[in-house]
Amino acid sequence: MLLREHVGARINRRPPEKYARNHGLLRPKYMRKAAWRLMVKTMPRKVARFIQSRLGELKISEAMYYEDLLGEADTYYPKYLEELFKVFSV
Repeated sequence: MLLREHVGARINRRPPEKYARNHGLLRPKYMRKAAWRLMVKTMPRKVARFIQSRLGELKISEAMYYEDLLGEADTYYPKYLEELFKVFSV
């Protein structure tokens, strides 16, 4: 029922970018870049790719170990969050 209300609605990714620009905020693309750099600093690249859903960038051997990556992501993500909080608490 709820989906029927939105059938044919066009979704545009520009509004968040426009909002950020109009309010002097950091644009989403720069936030993604900053998050990537911090992730790579705190965890292996393959885990960071997995967390950011960059599955197309994973090698075949890494993609085959999806469950292993999930477990590693569970291990490293809290460390990433700790580092993120350190950066923003300055």
